[in-house]
Amino acid sequence: MADTDEAYVLRPVGRVVSPLTDAASAPRQGDEGTPAAWLVFDTSVERALRDLSVGADLLVLTWLDRARRDVLAVHPRGDESRPETGVFSTRSPHRPNPIGLHRVRVLAVDGLRVQVAHLEALDGTPVLDVKPVLGAVNER
Repeated sequence: MADTDEAYVLRPVGRVVSPLTDAASAPRQGDEGTPAAWLVFDTSVERALRDLSVGADLLVLTWLDRARRDVLAVHPRGDESRPETGVFSTRSPHRPNPIGLHRVRVLAVDGLRVQVAHLEALDGTPVLDVKPVLGAVNER
């Protein structure tokens, strides 16, 4: 791969509003006891929200703005007894491009606010994009 100085600009479409404020005490994954959270979107993407419905499963991409970008290997889940593993084989937030990937379920839709379950992102985390979880081929 050629070395380039090419940059890609990502603009958040919203922010996470959550009771989770401290990474050290937050659940590591969405299915580990996360509280309900809100995705609050910018008015510029209002039309993109119009078909979201309660019960839908979504993939939320976030920018893990408090993560380190210089980490290439970690002990999974911070457990020093486990072998060091390259971050591309882990869900560590600390990585060259700290993009978070979260599977959530929609609990409520209220204008520019979407309440979700199973989101382990911290309060204030920028939301980059939202995509539906795809069902079987005959359901698409």
